[in-house]
Amino acid sequence: MRRLIPSLLALLALTPAISAAEAVRFVSCPVYRDTDAGRKSGCWLAEERETGRRFDITPSATKPDWSMGVLVEGRIAEKQDNACGAPLLEPVRVSVLPEMACTRAMIPAEGFPGRRFVLPPRNIRPLYAPDPAPPPPYTAKLFPIPFDFGRDFAVYQQSDWMLVNAATYAKAAGGTVRIIGYAETQPFTLSGQTLAEPADLARRRAEKARLWLVGLGVPADKVSLEWRENPAPLADPAFDGLTETSRRRVDIRVEP
Repeated sequence: MRRLIPSLLALLALTPAISAAEAVRFVSCPVYRDTDAGRKSGCWLAEERETGRRFDITPSATKPDWSMGVLVEGRIAEKQDNACGAPLLEPVRVSVLPEMACTRAMIPAEGFPGRRFVLPPRNIRPLYAPDPAPPPPYTAKLFPIPFDFGRDFAVYQQSDWMLVNAATYAKAAGGTVRIIGYAETQPFTLSGQTLAEPADLARRRAEKARLWLVGLGVPADKVSLEWRENPAPLADPAFDGLTETSRRRVDIRVEP
């Protein structure tokens, strides 16, 4: 045992430090850990190439595709449970990068239990159960809608929930709705990968938001569209404190 202690201390000294609430942002190939704590309990992991640290990215609303790269943006959680064998990122946002091919990688549970599936707090209600109208008075209100990098679809149980809230408020408040789509077209480099969104993505995001609102009952003639590039980061609960992700968004401004 005495011989093991110096070796263990040396190994710990070489292990990259993990600081709670530290922001991390990197590109990686995802790894699936095959745990079994029931339905949807497997773990998604990703390694930060620059430091060699592996993180648990399972809480992301968007799940990785294990044959494609991912852009990971998150913070190291204050509370760690080691359910997946790596420090937990929460909040965390994962964007799938189809142009980055990865070799599928699955590892066994190795004693890690995973987590039982629970419904996320932003859980969209069924269409047959309409949301009650918010009470008056109605004032001008902003609804920011987050999008994954490079995509224009509403993320399940996240962006769709926010779009429903915006439509419900707009219908109750009346007046006009101004939709502004944004794209992050300024190139940035992470983990040796240079990323930038196409300029027309801002327009496509705005158009998709309009389709959602009109489909949910907002009068089409009350909705206007705009699109722009490279907005300043926006501090809003919609982005869970991950302000860099707010550069890829749609702003829905309701004016009663």
